[in-house]
Amino acid sequence: MTTTTPRGRRVLRAMATDLAEAYRSGSRVERACYRVAALLLVSGLVHLGVLLATGGQWSGPLSWRKPATFGLSFGLTLATLTWVLSFVPMRARSRSRLLAIFAAACAVEVAGITMQAWRRVPSHFIPPETATAADVVAAASAALGAVAIVGVITAVTATVLRRHEDVPPSMRPALRVGFLSLMVALAIGVLMMARGTVLTRVQGDVAQAFAFTAGLKPAHAATMHGVLVLPALAWFLRYAERPERFRLTVVRLAASGYGAFAAVVVVVTLFGLDPAGAVPAVLEGAGVLALVAAGVVAVRAVAAPRPTWNMFQKWSGRG
Repeated sequence: MTTTTPRGRRVLRAMATDLAEAYRSGSRVERACYRVAALLLVSGLVHLGVLLATGGQWSGPLSWRKPATFGLSFGLTLATLTWVLSFVPMRARSRSRLLAIFAAACAVEVAGITMQAWRRVPSHFIPPETATAADVVAAASAALGAVAIVGVITAVTATVLRRHEDVPPSMRPALRVGFLSLMVALAIGVLMMARGTVLTRVQGDVAQAFAFTAGLKPAHAATMHGVLVLPALAWFLRYAERPERFRLTVVRLAASGYGAFAAVVVVVTLFGLDPAGAVPAVLEGAGVLALVAAGVVAVRAVAAPRPTWNMFQKWSGRG
């Protein structure tokens, strides 16, 4: 008597195999980046445990939240960029150089934040008259790391925006919208650091500097991880027995939803609007609904065999 493996289980096995193969077949730099990303994620989890164990506050310049969130965010972003760049046509040497710079910058950023947390001093916006040599080193390292990160993401975004015939049509909008949203997140991060530094060094108002950056965090967070969500959806749809036009339609729906949600959050944050107002709430809700709908459609398409009725074939076109 033979048994048939459910389709869902077969797909999950295929996905796990493909991800493992992506690591094994990656270059030495790519595998190193994945390992560094894993260390950063572990660091974030450890410091999250410290935060919970000590009963510390989530907010504030001395909170253990900073090394926790920075470790988790930079670890996830590094792993994401390493994986996503495998879909971007570029020379192997260029890819390795960009990834090496980005990994080093992420490690330096998290190390500086973590060092300051264990020293129990703020990692940013320290008045010059009270800054120690360690504070100056941490600030300079963070600034250099930020410049490197912005440079790498800008170079990759410029490459992604070009037309590449060997990239599947459904992956193109995922990469473009994802990297453009990441560029917005970096721009907001630069604004946070620049304005906070001015408030600290020129006006001597550290409290206002931290308050200013805290106010921009929703916009920064909303635009940060589209570079993972959208390419992951496009990659997931590869396992659906559907034409490429179907996949492209689903990805466009998701990209539109994510873009609308992120754009509303950015506008509301920058202009100080009420996020609970009728118009922002409706627009944000519509964006989230479109993104969720695209995810549901993708899961159903992957879980079910390809339909055979003619009307679907006519609508979808060739795969």
